[in-house]
Amino acid sequence: MSWWGKLVGGAFGFMLGGPLGAVLGAALGHKFDKGLKGLPDDDISWGPGDQERVQTAFFTATFSVLGHLAKADGRVSQDEIRLAENLMSQMSLSSEMRQTAISLFQEGKSEQFPLDDVVTQFRQECHRRQTLIQMFLEIQIQAAYADGEMDRQEELLLLHICELLNIPEFTFRRLERMVRAQSHYAGAGSQPPPRTQGVSLNDAYAILNVSPDASDKEVKRAYRRLISQHHPDKLVSKGLPEEMMKMAAQKTDEIKKAYERIKEARSMG
Repeated sequence: MSWWGKLVGGAFGFMLGGPLGAVLGAALGHKFDKGLKGLPDDDISWGPGDQERVQTAFFTATFSVLGHLAKADGRVSQDEIRLAENLMSQMSLSSEMRQTAISLFQEGKSEQFPLDDVVTQFRQECHRRQTLIQMFLEIQIQAAYADGEMDRQEELLLLHICELLNIPEFTFRRLERMVRAQSHYAGAGSQPPPRTQGVSLNDAYAILNVSPDASDKEVKRAYRRLISQHHPDKLVSKGLPEEMMKMAAQKTDEIKKAYERIKEARSMG
């Protein structure tokens, strides 16, 4: 049974406690009064059940923190709401899952939302799955750029989230450049460009996080690393909800197009 099936069946209340369980319970309209005592230590191997727990934690943290971030500048813009809706559409959520995602978004907007506790537990639940934590952060940065620019309050909040996730600022800046370039590319039109010329060369370098002066070997290495980090199957195996595979696939497609753009400009083989 999938993580959502167990959640709907009520079994997951016994597996996901803490702040995340409380937020999810509130979004579902009931309280999870039971959960695992404590979090797994470094010596415990994670089985299929634990993967489902991570998937639930990722889903819960993603949409609730999105709601909190959307309110960071004092108001929730239509662009930010649209981005959350687009994310739900990309995930092809069932009506029940979509309603839960909306409720989590609303919970995140609450003045009582325990951001620090939620993000801290999410990091612990991920159990050193850095690629998964990075995907979570990319989604939040993408939300900050939903209206075309990152507000100072959003930036400060994201830097605080990075602290809670043990992500250094230079990694945040790298991801920010990548997401900003991707948003430029995606904003070029309502439909993806038919050829690699749709992404500018500067954006292509930013997406791969390499300098225009980088060697061909460095470009290839950056491309392979990013493709590996964003591979949908790999992310799902680490705990990304299956419903987010389409979103991960879109990111790999953008990375591939950026690489092709650079290859064309350099006449690389």
